[in-house]
Amino acid sequence: MKETRVITHKLSRTELGRKGEAFAARLYTARGATLLATNVRYPVGEIDLVCREADGTLVFVEVKTRSTAAFGVAEAVTPRKLARMRKAATRWLEGRAKLANVRFDVVALTVNGAGFDVEYFAGVEHGAG
Repeated sequence: MKETRVITHKLSRTELGRKGEAFAARLYTARGATLLATNVRYPVGEIDLVCREADGTLVFVEVKTRSTAAFGVAEAVTPRKLARMRKAATRWLEGRAKLANVRFDVVALTVNGAGFDVEYFAGVEHGAG
C-alpha cells in the first residue's frame, strides 16, 4: 500500500510579510487608491506601502502580518515605530509632493486559512497598540 503524505509549507517571516503586504496593497487599490511605492527604506525608517487615495490624500501604511494573534498584531506598531515611519515619510515626500493631506494607517493581518483576518487603523497618531 502506498503511503500518502501531506506536506505543508510554513512560510518564513519574510514570505509571510510579503504576502501580507501584497494583500494590503490589494485592499487599498480595490477601494480606489493608487499604489505609489512599496518597501520604502531609509536609514531613519521604513514604509511598507505608499498610496494616493482618490481625494489626493497620501497614505503611508505599516502592514503587520502574523501567523497567530497570540502575541498581538497591531500592538507591534509602537510610538517609536510610528516616529520612524514619519521620518521615512518626510524623506519620501522631499521633492515629490506639493501640498497634500497625509495620513498614517496600520493594517494588521492574522492568517486565517488561505486568507487573513484584517484589522484596519486609519489616521494613527501615537501607535496602534
